[in-house]
Amino acid sequence: METVLGTGIGTTDDGERAGELAAAHATEELPGERVDFCQVFVSSRYDYDDVLAGVRSVVGSDPSLLGCSAIEPFTEDGVSEGVAVSALASDSVSVFTGLGTGVGENVAGAIRDAIRDLPEEVPGYPYAAAISLHDGLAGAGEELALVTQQKLGPEVAVAGGSAADDHRMEATHVFCDVDGEDVVATDGVAIGLIAAEERPVVAVGHGHEPLSEPVAVTDADGAEVHELDGEPAFEVWKDAVRSRVREAFDVEIDDLALDSQLLQRIMCEFEFGIDQGERYKMRWPWVEDDSGTLHFSVDVPEGTVLRVMHGTPDAQVDSARETIRRAADRAGDVPMAGAFVYDCACRGIVLGEEFATAVEGMSDELGLPFAGFETYGEVCMGPGEFSGFHNTTTVVLLVPA
Repeated sequence: METVLGTGIGTTDDGERAGELAAAHATEELPGERVDFCQVFVSSRYDYDDVLAGVRSVVGSDPSLLGCSAIEPFTEDGVSEGVAVSALASDSVSVFTGLGTGVGENVAGAIRDAIRDLPEEVPGYPYAAAISLHDGLAGAGEELALVTQQKLGPEVAVAGGSAADDHRMEATHVFCDVDGEDVVATDGVAIGLIAAEERPVVAVGHGHEPLSEPVAVTDADGAEVHELDGEPAFEVWKDAVRSRVREAFDVEIDDLALDSQLLQRIMCEFEFGIDQGERYKMRWPWVEDDSGTLHFSVDVPEGTVLRVMHGTPDAQVDSARETIRRAADRAGDVPMAGAFVYDCACRGIVLGEEFATAVEGMSDELGLPFAGFETYGEVCMGPGEFSGFHNTTTVVLLVPA
């Protein structure tokens, strides 16, 4: 049997019913009643256990399951504030899942627990990739990506995202079947190992271009950057964006309250980039008080050279399309069944209602089923790469047919 991927959305107020509807749509195109793997993305307005119960009422207890709390789950059919389910049936692809907790204190230990029962190799399936879903508030995205690939092997591509909670920034959750039970966990990482007869494909892209001259981090403590080039970091950022913000938004950046939604959007549109030669790795900043400190979702060590970047809504739509094209080019002549997509919540803020346009653009380019969500950070590491955590990007994982 060829690999078949189906997707579905459920948006009712009742969580169990939303999970049931999404799973029912996702399994419509699958042969018979067979489901081998489910991935579930759930708005934080629901009780997660209720949603998973609804999904299981359709797919049964046998399929492996992975998922997380999310912002605006979506499929090729559109964006929702509910539940998105992808269901896989295949004789040429197998997915094995594992869960680790305690990410905030011990990343390596959490990954070790998550992969403990995953097979080191699957006879007849020479290729592998991994899905990584993790607590979006743990601040360990880069280390999680590196350790995951280190543990699984340099030829295993890793893609995924940080769980989200509809911008509340209170608690994010991952889901994984463990010993026949679906577990909902905070401070966790859920890994799905994809073993396949053909190589799964990953790609990543963003819609930002350099705006400022390079600046160096001169005072930092983990993910808190206090100074850039010896000056308060937030002031340096404001100096770089002031004229552009005045022109684009007709406001003075210095007049915006620190907790204003407009400032949040502007900081997503004008992020920092780390020059990596052929591309920039995006880093999303935010402020919590008037100290001048910028906060990031991962550590930004002293000595890191940054540039303020700018990404317009049109550029974000174009980059989503381009990422799909890049993935399709890498697949070449190998047929693909569909995709999992991990897209940044910052892009959702920049795009607003136009986020649906970006999803529509991805659907036009791919022409296959896909499911995804807006994340608090994205993971994409190709074989042998040495860095894998991103912000404000689109990450695509193509599943071979």
